[in-house]
Amino acid sequence: MSVEIWTIFIVGLTFALYIYIGWRSRVRDSAGFYVAGQGVPAIANGAATAADWMSAASFISMAGLISVLGYDGSIYLMGWTGGYVLLALLLAPYLRKFGKYTVPDFVGDRYYSNTARLVAVVAALFVSLTYVAGQMRGVGIVFSRFLQVDISTGVIIGMVIVAFFSVLGGMKGITWTQVAQYCILITAFLIPAGAIAFLLTGNPIPQLAFTFSDIVPKLNQLQVDLGFKEYTQPFANKSMLDVLFITIALMVGTAGLPHVIVRFYTVPDVRSARYSAGWALLFIALLYTSAPALATFARYNLINTLHDRPIEQVRQLDWVNKWEKTKLLTLDDKNNDGRVELTADKATSEITIDPDIIVLSTPEVAKLAPWVIALVAAGGLAAALSTASGLLLVISSAIAHDVYYRILRPDASESQQVFVGRVMVGFGVALAGYFGINPPGFVAQVVAFAFGLAASSFFPIIVLGIFDKRTNREGAIAGMITGLVFTLFYIIGVKFGGMQPWFFGVSAEGIGTLGMIINFIVTLVVSRLTPPPPPEIQEMVEYLRAPDGERPVEAVH
Repeated sequence: MSVEIWTIFIVGLTFALYIYIGWRSRVRDSAGFYVAGQGVPAIANGAATAADWMSAASFISMAGLISVLGYDGSIYLMGWTGGYVLLALLLAPYLRKFGKYTVPDFVGDRYYSNTARLVAVVAALFVSLTYVAGQMRGVGIVFSRFLQVDISTGVIIGMVIVAFFSVLGGMKGITWTQVAQYCILITAFLIPAGAIAFLLTGNPIPQLAFTFSDIVPKLNQLQVDLGFKEYTQPFANKSMLDVLFITIALMVGTAGLPHVIVRFYTVPDVRSARYSAGWALLFIALLYTSAPALATFARYNLINTLHDRPIEQVRQLDWVNKWEKTKLLTLDDKNNDGRVELTADKATSEITIDPDIIVLSTPEVAKLAPWVIALVAAGGLAAALSTASGLLLVISSAIAHDVYYRILRPDASESQQVFVGRVMVGFGVALAGYFGINPPGFVAQVVAFAFGLAASSFFPIIVLGIFDKRTNREGAIAGMITGLVFTLFYIIGVKFGGMQPWFFGVSAEGIGTLGMIINFIVTLVVSRLTPPPPPEIQEMVEYLRAPDGERPVEAVH
């Protein structure tokens, strides 16, 4: 069977599974809709958290960026993995002990202010909408290549599927769908990684093949021959300061991501939150330790397959022909010598490859079986849809729970809360689809902006909310607004306004680190210049940090 037939079969099978789980998990109460009734086992929550966190950026784009950037691409590995450890150890158990539904819930009650809650809602919407745009672009790319439809149509198909199980099942449906999606995405990543490792090195374990074979020295020499810096040379594409700032922004941004934090509210108790964090780290490590190997194999194979080959011969390759139609791969014989050349100078290079297609095309370049290629497509969709569903629930809960129920209609019934939540999921899907069709960058770039916004808005407020009794509502509000506005201004100015990166050359992806520092300073200074929090709030903070006791803190109004 052709790749397209296999893709329709495997993707259709996985989509049917997601729809079945969504139907079986449909809920009618707000606890089930927002936190899955707080009854998810630790290992299942670990798998769901891993799927939620390993988005299209991790599956589709990260290895592609490492493949293009070499050593400098490791910022994504270090930042995202380190950030998850930071979240699991520093924040998750305390937030679970707090016992609410959302991050704005924590902010509103800890800082005894509906204004703080509203600012947190706005921040959550900015972060989630930016993040979900990357997922929808990933969905569109997969469909455009493997089902031969345009990217816009692919995005709409993905919107319909994710809306179905998100609207019906809420967090309960999303959780169990994400467990299935994790199994699919990790299988789809490891099988081709192992197969290509074996073909290139004779060792089927990607991590060992990468470490103990001669593939990296060979690639370094290839790169130098083509005019590039060595693949493993540090700071070849980015300055040391920019690498540092992007890594920190990704790290603290991860620890402030509302759609990941809410996963720790779905388990029965604090002990389960800690165990699920450990399981998730193990599940994440399977992909993240394989990604540098796959990136290296992909770069090596692409250079050997495309460089200095007759252009007509290259265009006869089925995968080249089909990726060219998506306009994400272009061949241009600029010197009219009938051969295509990959060079370090973009002005003379005759091959242009979008980093987002590298992982998806690698099994085809390596001439793996059609069913493996189709499995990778299904894995990319699973990664994108699992994260998109978690983000849509954050968008839904931010408006339906934190604004509608907590501020506008405290007397709203369970059915009214769930109805508004479902309407907001639909609204979020429509917005996500728009940004997926009109994306502001590569998948990993778009996602990096979301991490920067989370770093500059949520991380300082959550950390100080847990560990500093003196931080008050005035400080929290001032810090969140200052950090978020500064980071948004810099990102929009640099990416869309023609502004040069004026802070020592730090890119838009890394400026969230400075936004976070500004937030910390403003929050601490304003808190010390204004009255301390009420005694009951300070007692609540003491309780959160106490090692004993599982009862949730009562809401403070």
